[in-house]
Amino acid sequence: MSETPVRVRFAPSPTGKLHVGGARTAIYNWAFARANHGTFILRIDDTDPERSTEENTQIILRAMRWLGLDWDEGPEVGGDFGPYFQTERAEMYRAAAQRLWDEGKAYPCFCTPEQLAADRAEAQARKDPFQGYQRRCRDLDPAEARARIAAGEPYVLRIKVPEDRGDVVVRDAVHGDVTFAARELDDFVIQRTDGTPTYNFATVVDDAAMGITHVIRGDDHLSNTPRQVIVYEALGAPVPTFAHISMILGADGKKLSKRHGATNVEEYRDAGYLSDAFVNYLALLGWSLDGETTIIPRDVLASQFSLDHVSKNPATFDPKKLDWIQAEYLRTMENDEFVEKVMRPALAAAGVDAGEHDAAWWDALAEVVKPRTKFPADVATVAAPVFATADTLVYDEKSVAKGLAREGMGAVLDAAREVLAALPAWEPAAIDAALEALPEQLDVKKRLVFQAVRVAVCGNLVSPPLGETMALVGRPDCLARIDRARAMAL
Repeated sequence: MSETPVRVRFAPSPTGKLHVGGARTAIYNWAFARANHGTFILRIDDTDPERSTEENTQIILRAMRWLGLDWDEGPEVGGDFGPYFQTERAEMYRAAAQRLWDEGKAYPCFCTPEQLAADRAEAQARKDPFQGYQRRCRDLDPAEARARIAAGEPYVLRIKVPEDRGDVVVRDAVHGDVTFAARELDDFVIQRTDGTPTYNFATVVDDAAMGITHVIRGDDHLSNTPRQVIVYEALGAPVPTFAHISMILGADGKKLSKRHGATNVEEYRDAGYLSDAFVNYLALLGWSLDGETTIIPRDVLASQFSLDHVSKNPATFDPKKLDWIQAEYLRTMENDEFVEKVMRPALAAAGVDAGEHDAAWWDALAEVVKPRTKFPADVATVAAPVFATADTLVYDEKSVAKGLAREGMGAVLDAAREVLAALPAWEPAAIDAALEALPEQLDVKKRLVFQAVRVAVCGNLVSPPLGETMALVGRPDCLARIDRARAMAL
């Protein structure tokens, strides 16, 4: 590793929402910076005037905050290398382009689209191995060029690729050395007719000015890299280390898209995924800690991430694995964290009045709800019997028919009420023990006894453990529920 402090950037275009692939790129940049005690920069590449919007920028910032990817420089944070919006850096691009022109490393080109098409057709006809821009304006007399510009003739600015440059070898931390043949490098445009910079020019000017040491991005950018290397060299700037990460595929082997389900970060947030679980899963799409570990807490990711563990092979997005990781994060949460981060917000979102309870009560509820929760939205469903009352409890008709509306269940409820009312301590173990004794006393199958009490107290046949649930509900309301259910029992 170089002694130069690591500086990486995530540079999304605000032309839409932050998608899974972009989120993974951001995670890798963030984790690499943190693991190397470096700087993580967020830059907004908003040079597409028609599609880049303030609303989209805010969507990206919200997604980044939800992911927990705190940036050291960028929007809302500032820094010494700003501005961090490309639209605010236009003068820097013009100045860099002018400097290359002044130094003879770039030149104006007046070729029309028709001329370019004709030149390309001729090159193809003569089977020329070089079929890019034919450098028609490369050796134009500077005085003639100035005169044509003064006359108002439109032009672009092209970089002058050295004729003896040879092949460009990109040293990539994921793919190794990748060689691009020199014949594929034409004198490409760095500044358009309207004076705006092209992507391959602007991104290099920015990365060079910001001191970026490592460029970690999707491998769809690999083909851009040789041209960017040429720009670095022309600017006299050090070429960063590149790391091009593989694309993410759907289960059908095709690039992940809307047809595979949710693709943007906010959809997963709104579906109830925990950001820690989501970040954990995305990090595993192309990287591994040791080839075996699946649950990788954020602090481990931030301290152990390395580019030499990034795979060059495409990764497949598996929703089932994501759900498993989500469930693991919920299962292993401390109860107090589960209460504050998951349960309380979920209950509030469902419009449930949780009332006043002490920490021990909430801890007991967490023990009941947590293992039965895959998403925060499950909390209100699982805990519904606890937050109902004898008056508001909703009874499931099929459960009533199966658990109460059969011969002898009235007597079961009468006996259950009697033993429960007499319990000296209203605790799960005592409640279960009292009910366990009833089947033999009444000569009724255990299953039928517990079904009748469960329906009476919880409203259905599917609920958390009965003793724990009844302890949370409280004795007075449990007895009142049994009294209400008695009218439905035979």
